[in-house]
Amino acid sequence: MATGDSGVPDARSLHARIAADLREEIMSGELPPGAKLPSTAQLKARFDASNATIQKALLLLKEEGLVIGRAGAAVTVRENRQRTVRPADSLTSAATGAQFPWLLKVAEQGRSAQSELLSVGRTQVSGDIAAALVIAEGSSAILRRQLITIDGEPAELVSSYYPMDVAEGTQLAEVRKIKGGTPTLLTELGHPPRLSVDRVSARIATQEQYAALRLSGDLPVLRTLRTVYDAADRPVEVTVMVKAGHLYELQYEFTPE
Repeated sequence: MATGDSGVPDARSLHARIAADLREEIMSGELPPGAKLPSTAQLKARFDASNATIQKALLLLKEEGLVIGRAGAAVTVRENRQRTVRPADSLTSAATGAQFPWLLKVAEQGRSAQSELLSVGRTQVSGDIAAALVIAEGSSAILRRQLITIDGEPAELVSSYYPMDVAEGTQLAEVRKIKGGTPTLLTELGHPPRLSVDRVSARIATQEQYAALRLSGDLPVLRTLRTVYDAADRPVEVTVMVKAGHLYELQYEFTPE
């Protein structure tokens, strides 16, 4: 059992620890897309591990979609696996008839993004959703659920909640996609988004998230709870966005005051 600098033993199996170290090198760019991983012999020497243990570690990375290769051949880092997401892109309104800005960003990278509308309807909210909307526990809201895919692979599970008096009787409550995205529609409804507050946490995936995102193993997901406020400082949209934690990073820009 390995012991870190803190003296606390790492109870994970050796192949899981090896996969964790290689995963960090892939995510940090030390092993960039298209790069070959060290050979099995090199990995055996580096980690003082058997051939079987190295192969189990590589299998984990393959199942996670980080590397490709087969036994006896070079294993390489998959292209376009590490994705940087700028949350500000999803808050930009689209011009009339134009594609939603975040879709354009994906297209500029030579990839194809699609949004599948899973469901729309009234729901009762509680916990952090009710608190963010500043409504009582058990109150009703309109819930829109979507699954974002990139190059045909699940990328993000999105659940957006809207106050009844904002959404009822509008396109937000209809089972159809919204042209230009919700920032455009909210502006048209008299609630132009002025401020967005994100709370980001790493969590273990729920059963629904695990299945929808086709996850592998016990890797965490990135959960973003976003509250959007209008010009009157009223919360008009609360969205929970869940991504595979080992495939994404979030990029925020700040201007010193």
